[in-house]
Amino acid sequence: MCGIFGIVTQEEQTLGPILIAAARRLSYRGYDSVGCATLHEDGSIDLRKDVGKVDDVAERLNFAEMSGRRGITQLRWATFGVPSQVNSQPHLDSDGDLVGAHNGNVVNNIELRAAFIAEGMTVRSTNDGETCVHAVERYVDRGYSMLEAIRHAYEDLEGDYAFVIGRAGEEELYAFKKGSGLVAGLGEGFSCVSSDLPSILPLTRHVLRMEDGEIVVLRAERLTLIDVATGQPISREIEEVTEGMDAAQKGGYAHFMLKEIHEQPQVAQELLHLFDASPHVAPFVEQMRRARNLYLIGCGTSYHACVAGSVYLARLAGRPAIPVLAPQFIPQYAPTVGPEDVGIFVSQSGETKDVLNALHAARANEMQALGLVNVIGSTLTKKCDRYLPLACGYEISVPATKTFTNQMLAFLYLAMRLGGHETESLQQLPALIEQTLRETEPQVAALVDSLRAWDEFYCLGYGSTYPIALEGALKLKEITYAHCEGMLSTEFKHGPLAAVRESYPVLFVSGPEDVPLMISGINETTVRGGKTIVIAEEDPRLRANAHKMITLPAAGPLLTPLLAVLPLQLLSYQLSLARGYDPDFPRNLSKTLTVD
Repeated sequence: MCGIFGIVTQEEQTLGPILIAAARRLSYRGYDSVGCATLHEDGSIDLRKDVGKVDDVAERLNFAEMSGRRGITQLRWATFGVPSQVNSQPHLDSDGDLVGAHNGNVVNNIELRAAFIAEGMTVRSTNDGETCVHAVERYVDRGYSMLEAIRHAYEDLEGDYAFVIGRAGEEELYAFKKGSGLVAGLGEGFSCVSSDLPSILPLTRHVLRMEDGEIVVLRAERLTLIDVATGQPISREIEEVTEGMDAAQKGGYAHFMLKEIHEQPQVAQELLHLFDASPHVAPFVEQMRRARNLYLIGCGTSYHACVAGSVYLARLAGRPAIPVLAPQFIPQYAPTVGPEDVGIFVSQSGETKDVLNALHAARANEMQALGLVNVIGSTLTKKCDRYLPLACGYEISVPATKTFTNQMLAFLYLAMRLGGHETESLQQLPALIEQTLRETEPQVAALVDSLRAWDEFYCLGYGSTYPIALEGALKLKEITYAHCEGMLSTEFKHGPLAAVRESYPVLFVSGPEDVPLMISGINETTVRGGKTIVIAEEDPRLRANAHKMITLPAAGPLLTPLLAVLPLQLLSYQLSLARGYDPDFPRNLSKTLTVD
């Protein structure tokens, strides 16, 4: 998840230390490269950038000496274009008199780049941040003012992003928002803009929160909001922020895990926009189509997404796919695979050692390799034939939440494309996720007191909700330290039912088509004294048989699993707090496992 910061001052001064400090405050968002640009009163632009961490690049390129009246810094999280110096941001236009940087994804990047090249522009990178600069350049070159050029560029740029840009010879910076976060600040003798509050608060507490479809014009002494659609000024009061830095980094949430749970509507929307516009999806699907055998390979949460993917592929594309834990792939399947087989390797970090080991074993037998990965430029992206990004941004909390949702959504999208189905129905998902979080959070909170003392649970699912049961159980183990076993509901009677005693908690996750089967499992538990909690769409049969019910919005069999994981994430989070643990950093665990 990229981060941008821009500042305008009354007079030329050394801006490097301010830009470095702002970049450091944005570094929690995750990044692979960093850059700074300053605009001088004489019309020159000083641009320095490279791959690496803020302090390393700043020292190597001497950011601290950079001066000017206006400055921009950017941390890049690669989606379009590999991590490299040329793809690092900020970017210049063809003539070097515009400089800008963005946060987010411009999903028609490839098409616009081709158009800009055809129009004779100098396109230096494959990064969509440069595309934003050229989108403005196109209209400046046609004689439009900066403000009017930005209004036209806004219409050309598709996706979810925020962008800041300046022009040599002017006094202003301009920033606009379309889906990604953006907030402006006003201090004594300066104004500034950033992806989020943490990089602004040490400078000023007076901020202007922006909405989609708005441009902010930054001058040293004032901020002006403009409506993109009409070009008219917008009147909005500047507010004074009282929250501390830690709360601001977490977006006002108590923990990164809760923040990332609530980011799921946004990242799902960004992934759908990205896949709809990406030219890489079709060849990815075609490679799946031609496979003799299709394997879905991951670890932990990613493996659970693979299990869900195998169900989606069978249902929607009539295509068998074998989900397998990455270490087990090596003894169980690697000796049998060949050039006609395809593996989809799934990883949040792209550096998981078990997954890379499986990939190495597959490559030794010339198996084709595809990747679903969140970190562009990671080892996995370099080793696969092709990959698709998960577009989740940085996930700080150790328990995976938004990355799991987008992994599942990616598999659902690919299964629909492989089966020849239209994907427009998925556009309702972000709103459904938001509704589910809003409606289930209080339902979950009401259960916490009755569950907090238990050190063991079962979480049961069937069909498309079986992987959700696995994932829910993993979340409970990770951050509450209570043992929770996730399993197929029909397997419960084959032994584990013996564990049930008075008030013993058993969670059931049901799809709308599996209600009769679930009712049998519920009653096998309740007649032995167990306490049953069902997560499902409203159904009078389930409500009549279970002790408690967490109700999901009606979404149908394909989307219910994606919604059902949300209350399990919330339950894990709230139980963790009730038991006195930090959900962001559970003991003994690491975000990226790079050892065998």
